[in-house]
Amino acid sequence: MDPREFIGAIKSAAADAGFDLCGIAPVSDFLELARFPEWIASGHAGEMKYLESRNEADELRRASLQSVFPWARSVVVCAVNYNTAHPYSTKATAPDHGWTSRYALSREDYHDSVLRRLREVECEIKESTGKTIETRSYVDTGPIVERVYAKYAGVGWLGKNTCLINQKIGSWLFLGVIITSLELTPDLPAPDRCGTCTRCIDACPTQAFVAPHQLDANKCISYLTIEKRGSIPEDLRAQMGHHVFGCDICQDVCPWNRKAPATDKPEFQPREGFVNPALEWLAEISEEEFREKFRGSPIMRAKRSGLRRNALIAIGNSGETELLSVAERATADPDPIVADAARWAKDKLKGDAR
Repeated sequence: MDPREFIGAIKSAAADAGFDLCGIAPVSDFLELARFPEWIASGHAGEMKYLESRNEADELRRASLQSVFPWARSVVVCAVNYNTAHPYSTKATAPDHGWTSRYALSREDYHDSVLRRLREVECEIKESTGKTIETRSYVDTGPIVERVYAKYAGVGWLGKNTCLINQKIGSWLFLGVIITSLELTPDLPAPDRCGTCTRCIDACPTQAFVAPHQLDANKCISYLTIEKRGSIPEDLRAQMGHHVFGCDICQDVCPWNRKAPATDKPEFQPREGFVNPALEWLAEISEEEFREKFRGSPIMRAKRSGLRRNALIAIGNSGETELLSVAERATADPDPIVADAARWAKDKLKGDAR
């Protein structure tokens, strides 16, 4: 098969599998990857130790793909839009309800739904080549910084908020990558279209952006509500508002998302009760209900303790004195992380009521 026809077949297979975008990137030590060790060394990765995994030569695995897979020659990057048509805004959230990031609303964990589609493309690649090749497919689980390869695959550019942005679809994108031993002609990198805009940086409540394209995860609300274990620093709690899992503020204000199309894929539609959940319910949710309600959801990553902690901080920020009794009950909770958040929420509500 002609190389151009083969790449066309790959992109056609991606479209048939339900992906909205597909591109080919070369395997190279890109400038963004060269900066990765410095970002880790600065402590900006917070407690995400999995990002620090190293190979036998003591090099960061994510900083050089070929150090992990010497046979890798190309990366097929696929993207699917997960933006739903559901009216959804942090400003419209009732004070006694929490806010959940768009990506976590779906009826199926995106790791499973995207990987299932990716496997279809991977099978097509193997069948079409007619020879034995090496491939690996990943959705947020491999030793690769997907968004960097997505940039060099022409799928989108890296915005100042570090998110991948596509000119037509915006940034509500799930990424999947197929690393292959095939030498494929790469697409051209997408041009940066952020210009002088700094709305994402200006809108961040916790000022998590050290500079354009540089995020300090320690201050990021998504990190604090999902990855952070233990107590959240007190100086950041008030700025967290009613976020209970994740944060989309820097994407919500992005001009490229104003006309972002909505997906009609059923697995990305919101689960019942996931949009703006009641804070009292989350703060007092039992272990059994937590597992039953959030089974198969990314929200499980926060664990019950973290979700309750987040809900109590949101209660403290709500200004709703009706929720004071919830905070007071939780101050005696056997989980010290929950009890700490509850004491803060109680004091905050009482202070706001004065």
